[in-house]
Amino acid sequence: MANLKEIRNRINSIGSTMQITSAMKMVSAAKLKKAQDAITQMRPYANKLTALLQSLSTAMDGEVGGTYAEQRAVSKVLLVVITSNRGLCGGFNSAVIKTAATRADQYYQGKQVDLLTIGKKGNDILSKSFTVIDNKNAIFDDLTFDNTALIAEEITALFAGGDYDKIELVYNRFKNAATQLPTVETFLPIVPVDNAANVQTDYLFEPSKEEIVMALIPKSLKTQLYKAIRDSFAAEHGARMTAMHKATDNATELRDDLLLTYNKARQAAITNEILEIVGGAEALNN
Repeated sequence: MANLKEIRNRINSIGSTMQITSAMKMVSAAKLKKAQDAITQMRPYANKLTALLQSLSTAMDGEVGGTYAEQRAVSKVLLVVITSNRGLCGGFNSAVIKTAATRADQYYQGKQVDLLTIGKKGNDILSKSFTVIDNKNAIFDDLTFDNTALIAEEITALFAGGDYDKIELVYNRFKNAATQLPTVETFLPIVPVDNAANVQTDYLFEPSKEEIVMALIPKSLKTQLYKAIRDSFAAEHGARMTAMHKATDNATELRDDLLLTYNKARQAAITNEILEIVGGAEALNN
């Protein structure tokens, strides 16, 4: 059995760890509330914009037009992988990294697959096995629509210029604080509407359907990327809060076990001292 000093040092060390994990949990909980509000408020707008484009597409007999909808034979693929800049968030980053690696190695086996990473953790791991053409880690320092729009424009230009035949987003979609869903979402080309018959088309168009569509598509792509990053950002804080909660609970359990061990060791030491005193007294009497 370890000596009392060693056990006491371990108890103090675990207590310090508990303070850190508990503080990180509270910080993540505060950030999660703000990030969750942002993505919750944005989803209705993004969904309405998508529905409008579907309606316009249907009104134009399913033809969106332009380079954005060009369906090509897929030989070059770009995966935009969204992770976080920091760790200590459980399996948040590893789930996205695994999904991206599986997508590149298996689903697109035999094709040229390049990556554009958003988040330091994904870039550090994936750059060892895949070609990363760029990383946008700084976006999380100032996560705004305008900054995200610049990235969306760069990605869109790569597709329009013929550098890639297909572009996909790989990220964690926020469901709740305890659940993050690894998601693969087509960014370009624009996927035709499957249920075109169910889409309402009672709109009056001015100046014309074609001009409206060509103006809305870039806006829709920027919104799609911004929503994905916002989703990932909220999911990150949810994952970190959950991870720190579990870490605090585990540290509490370990501390309680060590306290029990410490008390048993202390009791055994006191018992031994009493026995030594009693034995010494008996020796003096004899």
